[in-house]
Amino acid sequence: MTKTQNERERITVRDIMVEDVAYVTVPGTREDVMEACKENYISGVPVVKEGKVVGVVTRQDLLRNPTEEQVALLMTRNPVLIGPDATIAEAAKVIRSHGIRRLPVVEDGKLVGLVTVADFIREIATWDDKTSISEYIRNKTVTLWDEMPLAVAGRLMELAKVKAVPVLNSALELAGLITDQDLINAAVIEEGMGRSDLSLGSDGDHWSLDGMRDTMKLYYSVSRIRLPDKQVRDVMVKDVVTATRNFGVSACAQKMREGRFDQLPVVSARGKMIGMLIDRDILRILLL
Repeated sequence: MTKTQNERERITVRDIMVEDVAYVTVPGTREDVMEACKENYISGVPVVKEGKVVGVVTRQDLLRNPTEEQVALLMTRNPVLIGPDATIAEAAKVIRSHGIRRLPVVEDGKLVGLVTVADFIREIATWDDKTSISEYIRNKTVTLWDEMPLAVAGRLMELAKVKAVPVLNSALELAGLITDQDLINAAVIEEGMGRSDLSLGSDGDHWSLDGMRDTMKLYYSVSRIRLPDKQVRDVMVKDVVTATRNFGVSACAQKMREGRFDQLPVVSARGKMIGMLIDRDILRILLL
């Protein structure tokens, strides 16, 4: 249904937010976060302590800190919050200016909802807005090779700070798409041992020779998230939904909503990849 500009301006966060919010608490563990993300098909959750939102933790936090187990040390503290009566244009501006994907919604100090980029996309999908996506396409795009080792791909995605990457085959054709969700689903938790040498002296000790001194070896268990010895093509999504430059904003939002995507590869009429459409970029239409 087409909405007028005045109708769009009156839509509030309360109108589109999710009220039944998945969250984790502190103290909590990495496994709590992984379970919440997998069960709810989400990429991050608020962190609550004694009823108050104290942080946000995401899948990317887990991948960036593979040996850390405690939620308190994985989360981003002092998260950006918003009230339920803010307009969606105000919320979109906050999301874009802070480069985030989710806003915990707080009323009277309590968590009452969560609004994410996906919630905005769901709303935009109902507008029948035929504005071309041309100006929202990212032409500079990181791509991966389908025979690349998964661990290398994960590191490249981390360095590039991207959540999803198109995958090309040896013929330079679009062969698939890989996301941080695919990496988490493929990851294994590996147990091991660490060692710390505790000094019983000091470099200035008269009884030590050339700084050598007695040490006590402390061994402790370590667990880390490890990506298995697989190739990108083993875990990537192969049936990729795409768009072309002449697609409208709402049509692309519908594709994203139906497939639970946060990005669409954009291809030419001949199927050659020319860029990526990221859901967060579509929010710019709310700021016009």
